Amino acid sequence: MDIDTITSDLVDEHDALTALLQGLTPAEWRSPTPSVGWTVADQISHLQFFDERALLAITNPEEFAADRDALVARVPDDPSIELGRRVSGDELFASWRRSARRLTSGVVGLDVSRRLLWYGPAMSAVSFLTARLMECWTHGHDVAVATGRPPVITSRLRHVAHIGVGARPFSLRINGLESDDRPIHVRLDAPDGSSWTWGPSDAEHRVEGDAYDFCLVVTQRREANESGLRVSGEAARTWIAVAQAFAGPPRTR
Repeated sequence: MDIDTITSDLVDEHDALTALLQGLTPAEWRSPTPSVGWTVADQISHLQFFDERALLAITNPEEFAADRDALVARVPDDPSIELGRRVSGDELFASWRRSARRLTSGVVGLDVSRRLLWYGPAMSAVSFLTARLMECWTHGHDVAVATGRPPVITSRLRHVAHIGVGARPFSLRINGLESDDRPIHVRLDAPDGSSWTWGPSDAEHRVEGDAYDFCLVVTQRREANESGLRVSGEAARTWIAVAQAFAGPPRTR
């Protein structure tokens, strides 16, 4: 994966969310989402807030680190949703669109070998942008569910699945579990009918099933035991029960 490809896919994911948000009524902006206590406005406010921090991490790592430390010190306060609770839906939509455009413009010419600070481990530039796409899709999915619109299911889900697979060590660590290097084979049925795979095909520990289902699990929008995923082997069962593709603590289950 190169910077241009992931950036192009991120722009497409932004456009998909834009189409979802256009024309929402004031009541829809304030409607509850699957994230307990969060409205549609809270979801987009959160996304806007961290798109701004992502750009800061790229352009001024020292300032980002200071901002990150200050933000962590505010826990359990959540400043990411403050904007959405202060302005109208139209104003919030315009603000997020500006932040999204600034972010994708700011990665032009970004060194692919550079590692970028974030709230979890530092990431490669490609992984960093993949994480932003994952966040956009995840919060967009919550908006779709809240407003009764069809979820966005495209080949871009491969990015979400990929970061979910790659985050296995982090998922175990953030949940206080021991590291586990036993190989896991992941095979997912893609939206276009093809298969996406990770890990050795002969691995004893396996996760198989629908790509969309898997993405809901690793973004913690669906419990693994409520999904249609087929999981075999102790290492796979332990991981998929706590899998998360995002930085920070696990969501309240």
